[in-house]
Amino acid sequence: MKCPYCGFTDSKVIDSRPTDDGGSIRRRRGCLRCRKRFTTYETVEQLPMMVIKRDGSRQVFDKQKLLRGMIRACYKRQVSAADLERAANEVEQEVRNSMKREVSTEFIGELVMEKLKALDEVSYVRFASVYRQFKDISTFRDELDRIMQGRSGSGDAATAPAVESAKKE
Repeated sequence: MKCPYCGFTDSKVIDSRPTDDGGSIRRRRGCLRCRKRFTTYETVEQLPMMVIKRDGSRQVFDKQKLLRGMIRACYKRQVSAADLERAANEVEQEVRNSMKREVSTEFIGELVMEKLKALDEVSYVRFASVYRQFKDISTFRDELDRIMQGRSGSGDAATAPAVESAKKE
């Protein structure tokens, strides 16, 4: 490591410890020529991941953009920022674990909907309505039916009759 003070290329590591977020290593170094100390950080180099949009264009994956979309879907819902951040991190990790340099917006959208469905069903439907571009009320209703079938299959059958009676009205 090159000394920032004198430019000498040899230094000694005095102290090494992980950063608070665990994403890098902080190293305290001492120059072997001028004896001044300086700090360096060692991080994993991640290659940029490209997202293939519906129109065929490509852009760099941006977790913050993903998080903004999730926050928009959860507007005025009881979903904490920490839960959304964790879900966005999980989506990013799953995308990176796919080992593909390019992923489609469809792949990312399905992952986001899976996470939102576990957090808040209303937020999930909001996101799905934009993502799947519901054309009319019947496609929206079909999605709600799928949610209700999943609920009644998981033991919450008390809600399903109320929805059925609401549909008949």
